[in-house]
Amino acid sequence: MNSKLVASTLAGLFLLSGMASTQAAEISWRVPTSVPEGSPFYQNFLERFAKNVKLMTGDRVEIQPFGAGVIVPALKVFEAVETGVVEAGHSTSSYLVNQDPANAIFAGYPGGMGPDAYRVWLYEGGGKEKLQELRSKNGLKTMIVGLGSTEVLAHSNTPIRTAEDLKGLKYRTSGAWADVMKDYFAAVPTVVPPGDTYTLLQRKGVDAVEWATPSSNTPEGFHQAAKYIVVPGVHQPTFMWEVVLKQETWDKVPADLQPLIEAAAELTTHQSLDYFYNADIKAMEKYRQGRNEVITLDPAFIKQLAEAGNDWVHKKAEAQAQSGNDYMKNLLADYDGFLTRWRSESNYLIRD
Repeated sequence: MNSKLVASTLAGLFLLSGMASTQAAEISWRVPTSVPEGSPFYQNFLERFAKNVKLMTGDRVEIQPFGAGVIVPALKVFEAVETGVVEAGHSTSSYLVNQDPANAIFAGYPGGMGPDAYRVWLYEGGGKEKLQELRSKNGLKTMIVGLGSTEVLAHSNTPIRTAEDLKGLKYRTSGAWADVMKDYFAAVPTVVPPGDTYTLLQRKGVDAVEWATPSSNTPEGFHQAAKYIVVPGVHQPTFMWEVVLKQETWDKVPADLQPLIEAAAELTTHQSLDYFYNADIKAMEKYRQGRNEVITLDPAFIKQLAEAGNDWVHKKAEAQAQSGNDYMKNLLADYDGFLTRWRSESNYLIRD
């Protein structure tokens, strides 16, 4: 944790100690998310955030989590905040890539940073501020609430080992990966809400699905619906979720509460990634001991997928710049610069 977060945390705990726990919340936000209630994302991101906010603010701020479809559809969370249907929302920028491809950089894309580099870039390298720049275009305040480890590339009814296996593959996915699959590997991507993914795979409406990390996929039952588990998740080396609200809503929050809410968001993000690291080890052990065949891709194929993702994101950035919008190109240059430095100067580290 950085010094600002520690200071904010201590301030929140000090505030808590001097206040009665029974007092009514000064601020209450309904916060729908894009996953069903009970999902690991729901519990590990949004419910954890609600608890941390409650703790840090001494019950002065209440976060009311809602699963996908209870208030708004899974893929409409950002829109619901912008139109004032709810006070805040929790989702991933992966669902905004078609609106603005710059969102792919924050959603995670094939060939991009892994979780450790990404976390450092966000919190120490200026990435968080650049995310706020992007959201400000729509009048939104954003807080990073949840960072994930690497995903499973596919739970599949057919083995995937080479680029040839992707041709014509009916594949549930979203974001940048959907475009890469279609444009570079002749696959047939399908975008559906998370809650519909199991049924689609189990009924063979698609050949393969990608959703999340090994531990997040376990309760979804994908390993029971399909024999093959394909790793590593080069398509999504890491991913970030955020809580967004209108800037005017945020501006009404008392000045002493704002840093405490933001500290709760950062604490949640660090805790959630550590949770995934631990839970994913257990999930992969369970998969290998069960009926599934775990396919680990050849390094050359991994490189091919990563290069396609990098080519896609750079072409998108260049196209945006040629149309007069250089935000994505500048953002990507900053992202690439940090990643280059991370890779070239990380050999002093011991990495297991």
